[in-house]
Amino acid sequence: MRREIVVNAANREKRVAILEDHKLVELMHERPDERRIVGDIYLGVVEAIVPGLQAAFIDIGAAKAAFIHASDLEPDEADEDDDDGSESNGDTGGGGRGRGKPAGRGRGRRRDRSYPPIQEVISKGQTLIVQVTKEPIGTKGARVTTQVSLPGRFLVFIPGSSHVGISRKIEGREERARLRKMVREVVGTSEGGVIVRTVGEELTQKTFADELKSLRKAWEKAGRRAQGMKAPALVYQDARMTSGLIRDLFNDRIDLLTVDSTELHHEIKSYLGQVDPELLDRVTLYDGQAPIFDEFGIEAEIRRAFRRKVDLPSGGHIVIEQTEALVSIDVNTGRYTGKKDPSQTIFRTNTDAAVEIARQLRLRDVGGIIVIDFIDMDEESNRSKVLQQMKMLLGRDRARTKVFPISELGLLQLSRQRMSPSLHQRMMEPCPYCEGTGNILAPETVVRRVERALNRVGLAGKERGLTLLTHPVIALHLLENERDFLASQRKALKMPVEVRDNPLLGLDEFRLLAQPADTDVTSKYVTG
Repeated sequence: MRREIVVNAANREKRVAILEDHKLVELMHERPDERRIVGDIYLGVVEAIVPGLQAAFIDIGAAKAAFIHASDLEPDEADEDDDDGSESNGDTGGGGRGRGKPAGRGRGRRRDRSYPPIQEVISKGQTLIVQVTKEPIGTKGARVTTQVSLPGRFLVFIPGSSHVGISRKIEGREERARLRKMVREVVGTSEGGVIVRTVGEELTQKTFADELKSLRKAWEKAGRRAQGMKAPALVYQDARMTSGLIRDLFNDRIDLLTVDSTELHHEIKSYLGQVDPELLDRVTLYDGQAPIFDEFGIEAEIRRAFRRKVDLPSGGHIVIEQTEALVSIDVNTGRYTGKKDPSQTIFRTNTDAAVEIARQLRLRDVGGIIVIDFIDMDEESNRSKVLQQMKMLLGRDRARTKVFPISELGLLQLSRQRMSPSLHQRMMEPCPYCEGTGNILAPETVVRRVERALNRVGLAGKERGLTLLTHPVIALHLLENERDFLASQRKALKMPVEVRDNPLLGLDEFRLLAQPADTDVTSKYVTG
């Protein structure tokens, strides 16, 4: 599989696209007014303790208080096989993903342990050094932990631990033993634990020693800053998106990195020249005439990522619906009818859908509970193949996922780690007319609301005349479809009733103005 990274650096936005076999699978962006905070370390103040949730809210100086669970206050008990974070869905600095965050490792297992009551561990007004592990999403503040970790290119340094771990993606037994022995010698009796990241395979003791020294200095500097600051305050800022991405993701499994900024190209080459010179020939500066994302076909892929319906190569399609509780995905054969065997037609559509669903989950960066309604398959073997294919495809996802067996109703349920707002949440906002529902009242329904409001006007008997302001579409509906509406209302109310169109109103909005001064009286007669 060919993997590429494409970087578009504009004045007000940096965008990073990850391609697999020339298809867009992940998109990250960074804007000056949207600074990402995952990985940043703060001196926070305990604002409130909620014993019923075994959690607390920490003021870190953000608009919303951060959330910490009792499990995030305990020292992390690392496993022999550690996730170095290089393939996980943590933010890479200011907006990418793949940070070395061992604090999230084994979250489910750790939650099964018992912890001292949180009210006995911390108190209101207490200051804590915490690290952000999850971006604020919607109405929720950031998620934080006291289990601080600092990621480098080859190591993750964990100040509050004595553990030495090896990325589980380094599989050779001899290499794992060599790395563990070497790193233990480097760490010595000094404070702090270490996880060797995937790219640390086959590296030398000097390389590890130099990086560990650098990470320790960064932590010591953060500690000194914390001592001289008043909470809440930022004491350590993780790498920004592009530099963090190069640190965490650009390795020998990436075939090419293309960037359209001379300055950024020089910065990347300078960094790689120090840490991994063998990758220098994989970095190229784009000098084409067309915008880089147009040249690679990425811009069109981004536009399609906001659509509900996604077409499949076979002729079928999937429909993706995001709700507060979960994301539902429906699979349909569409215009694909196969040849003779209906079961093979369904199986082919479902396998095509599995490939596209796995890609869309990564591209749209949706998290939480996901329910997929595959087309019913009668053969157990076909259901098993689709399930195994889904698990295999999600294995490429840097976010942690858990797939459950297909239910009796033919639904496949899975959970996907949510570390930051989805692509939809980051780049779109609710429609002011439909409030994000995707639906507005039909013209006839709006006219019926107007009619009921005018009935209330008649019952009140306080007005001498009315002007109805509506969107031009509603005014046109009255003119073409309900020509006798105004005449009947004038007769019933025994007062003048006029209509004026106003394109600034929403399609399903209207206003009632009392004549002769055109006083807005809408709130008196319109409910809801």
